[in-house]
Amino acid sequence: MTHMFRFFDPDYLYVFFAARGLMPFDTDEKYLYHKFKTRMGYYPDLANPKTFNEKLQWLKLYDRKPEYTKMVDKYAVKEYVADKIGKQYIIPTLGVWDRFEDIDFDTLPNKFVLKCTHDSGGLVIVRDKTKLDKSKAKKKLSKSLRTNYYRFGREWPYKDVQPRIIAEKYMEDKNTEELRDYKFFVFNGVVKAMFIATDRFKKGDETKFDFFDMEYRHLPLTNGHPNSNVIPKKPETFMEMKQLASKIAENLPNARVDFYEVNGRSYFGEITFYHWSGMTPFEPQEWDRKFGDWITLPKGGGYFER
Repeated sequence: MTHMFRFFDPDYLYVFFAARGLMPFDTDEKYLYHKFKTRMGYYPDLANPKTFNEKLQWLKLYDRKPEYTKMVDKYAVKEYVADKIGKQYIIPTLGVWDRFEDIDFDTLPNKFVLKCTHDSGGLVIVRDKTKLDKSKAKKKLSKSLRTNYYRFGREWPYKDVQPRIIAEKYMEDKNTEELRDYKFFVFNGVVKAMFIATDRFKKGDETKFDFFDMEYRHLPLTNGHPNSNVIPKKPETFMEMKQLASKIAENLPNARVDFYEVNGRSYFGEITFYHWSGMTPFEPQEWDRKFGDWITLPKGGGYFER
């Protein structure tokens, strides 16, 4: 549907203006109700959610605990996770700054990664510092710093994250020649499924997602991206990553805990509470309900009651 035709869609209009702070009497519940319709094709049942995507909307609204803010902050979460599983699993931080202009590039190594602490789009991979287009990097990261990530998905934990830029050690596995994501779905400490993201930075190619159960059997589904033509091999540290994910998310009703495997070692990536913001269909659709069955909603959230 083109943008021109979508302007005749009342749900799209509501979301368009509310995301920009232009809709009077907007609430998170009303916004998510209409945005879910524009993305999924039907209105969510927020009173009695059953699917994975519906339950993620419920959790956005009613499971609000102050510690979640630290857990989604890409800088602050490192201390939280190190206390849980040990600092040996943390990718080293090379620096943290409030503005791009504050970065002292002379102190950084030839290879590193820059990213913002409060969103999922501000990422600059530097493989050769001498070839870095600083103007382009500044434009991307400065735009990301100005972005209110909470406003567009109403993912409450991001609301009070301090926007900053961090530099991390450049990581790459010598066998795959890339940094593959291993993403584990954890429900009250029980890991039920995971997917591997490959071809993430392959020029001219789309990222691939391949889902597996905890016996490393490939699951017949897609969600957001197609499967790879070649099923990824089981990572060497699969069992270790599974156990670590369980420990990190032991008291959370739902979390996706991401790891990298680099040269036979596991490294923590991030904690995500709302996979795809809970607004991307599963194919076949039955998997939306299967994942949803794994979530047991808490009786009451941090500040809200059902």
